Amino acid sequence: MEYRVTAERVDAHGSLARSKDAALVMDTDVTGRRDAFNPVELFLAAIAACMIKGIERVTPLLKFELRGVEVRLRAARQDSPPLILRVDYELIVDTDESDGRLELLHRNVRKYGTISNTVAAAVVLEGTIRRRVADAVA
Repeated sequence: MEYRVTAERVDAHGSLARSKDAALVMDTDVTGRRDAFNPVELFLAAIAACMIKGIERVTPLLKFELRGVEVRLRAARQDSPPLILRVDYELIVDTDESDGRLELLHRNVRKYGTISNTVAAAVVLEGTIRRRVADAVA
């Protein structure tokens, strides 16, 4: 299987990536911009998308019921040479499934994720899964 993306500089403040019928504005401005993802944020978003897609893929197989999923990621970067040292994540699942089934979901997401497996081979990738807790009413 192959994937293709093209990217081009629009101006000194940003670039545009394209794949299939989709386009994504990227923050390639050296001073940054708030309305687009920078390269590290794109990297983290790719990990999140992989995990969510993995959940979508395995929930029917596991007959796992959920109402929603949130992924929170944090990357630690060193300056010289510039590289990502580690990525920590938290999967938050809105579900009534048991803790054991929640861990089963986590194992499947980690085992079958193309992007997460690729990242884990290059840097420390660690995280947890937990159940979404209903907001307390004051």
